[in-house]
Amino acid sequence: MPRTPTKPTSNDTKPPVIPPPNAPILTQENFEKELKGLAARAKEETWGKWAGEQAWILLQSATLLSLAAVYSNISQLTLSPVYGSIPASIWHSKGVMAACFLGWSTNLLIRRHVVKKPAELLPLIAAYIPVVQFTFFKFSDVFGPNYGPLILESLTFIPLLLLSVSCTATHLDNLEMNPGRLQWLSDAAPGILSYMFYKIVETFSGKYISETIGNSVWQTRLGYQMLLTALYMPFAPPKKALLMMPAIFHWSLMNLHVPVQFTTNRLNADLNSRGWNLIDRKESITGYVSVLENPSTFKVMRCDHSLLGGEWLAPTKAFMPEPIYGVFVMLEAVRLVGVPVEIADEEASALVIGLGIGTTPAALMQHGIDTTIVEIDPVVHDYATKYFNLPTGHTKVIQDAVIYASEAVISGQKYDYVIHDVFTGGVEPVNLFTLEFLTDLHRILKPGGVIALNYAGDLLLPSARIVIHTIKTVFPSCRIFREHPRDNFEDSSADFTNMVIFCINSDAPINFRKPVPRDFLSSGTRESFLVPKHEVLEEHMAIQEEDGVLLRNGTERFRKWQEQNALGHWAVMRTVLPKEIWENW
Repeated sequence: MPRTPTKPTSNDTKPPVIPPPNAPILTQENFEKELKGLAARAKEETWGKWAGEQAWILLQSATLLSLAAVYSNISQLTLSPVYGSIPASIWHSKGVMAACFLGWSTNLLIRRHVVKKPAELLPLIAAYIPVVQFTFFKFSDVFGPNYGPLILESLTFIPLLLLSVSCTATHLDNLEMNPGRLQWLSDAAPGILSYMFYKIVETFSGKYISETIGNSVWQTRLGYQMLLTALYMPFAPPKKALLMMPAIFHWSLMNLHVPVQFTTNRLNADLNSRGWNLIDRKESITGYVSVLENPSTFKVMRCDHSLLGGEWLAPTKAFMPEPIYGVFVMLEAVRLVGVPVEIADEEASALVIGLGIGTTPAALMQHGIDTTIVEIDPVVHDYATKYFNLPTGHTKVIQDAVIYASEAVISGQKYDYVIHDVFTGGVEPVNLFTLEFLTDLHRILKPGGVIALNYAGDLLLPSARIVIHTIKTVFPSCRIFREHPRDNFEDSSADFTNMVIFCINSDAPINFRKPVPRDFLSSGTRESFLVPKHEVLEEHMAIQEEDGVLLRNGTERFRKWQEQNALGHWAVMRTVLPKEIWENW
């Protein structure tokens, strides 16, 4: 007997599915559209994720290279007070190229056989660089100015750069260079572009640092090293960060190069035990500037590994202190050069390029000459005024002399005397001896005017011949005098000296009038050095026409001669002040 179907109970009843209003009808066309939408969203998510990953890789690489590029400039600045800017740079570029090549080519080897995560070592290296520098500076006399900087950077900056480049190479290996995205990149392109990026950052950061150094305690050599170490710290895990504590302790309490009062007091305590006293110090655009004195003998102003001038501390009857260098007194002999129409001191005007401690301009002002001083470094002018009694009655111009001379030509400014006295880092700043700059000086010198140029260097090098040839090309009549006679004419290997080149605007021969008592300003040093005595003749230093003149766009050829001059100057400076003063800043 057939069974009658039972009605479902209320528990078994399911409400019918009612589609929402305006819901699309499930058709083949709608289904395909839905699939396409999901595919598009998946594609967008894949592209976004890929782009984010590639951006993160590039950001990490750029950060590593940027920090290393900035440290390149700081490393050079930190070496310059002990070795001078030129000796510090002799091996630097070669070391950078070697580190970049080795870091890029051996990144796999480093990770497999040296350290698995080299980035974790970067903060430790950065933290201990100042400690290593401070320790090894004490051996500067042993290593010398040629190899000392190379040894130090091989222990400090070069490992930092090598590991930074190695980490960068590892990161860039993970870039996905799919044909549709980065197909224009070749295998060599990442390395080449990385090096270009590094050099660009190095150049622009170096310019910024040189323009702002000394503005605060953080914008100093040690301040920048501390900041860079802090920026490296995110690469280290917390446990390894603890290993940096001894280095931080050394910065805070032991490193005499940190320009704060506590370390300055400790430095002075050490210098006092050696018979010296640090009066003041500051880092500035031309270098590390300080004023020191030996209370029983003399006081000097230092810039990096050279002296800008000094004065004897013994009592004197002169109107001003006696200078320790006779060459600055020789520059005052521009007043003694015979000219067609003599001019009274009270009616004369003088332009002094390069201040030092202000020996020459102070004497000119003492004679009543209206004096304009052009000095690029504001700290040098400040210290000359504060510690060497530079008279305030002058026109002060803190500016690049090249710019000032060009503007003076345009404005029609003229001077009776021009004193050209510039010396930086143990070498001549060649941009101030170019034909173009000297031509500007010729134009702002009055027709009956006199110019005196101080040149320090090795007279047996081609650079000296080229500079003098360039000067004589611009000024028709010149005579050259050295500060001291040459000790041994038999030794023809080197002849490093200070000399003054006197020139006038006419073809007439240069002669010096006999000085009168007021010319000496009651100064014994001026009685000995004011009248030039030791003339450099043609047979002493042949001017070779084939050497040509020094042009603004041709200064690079002076590089090798600058290095020789700087190394010779370094040795001379080590005989003037004890090595501890140079090493301890």
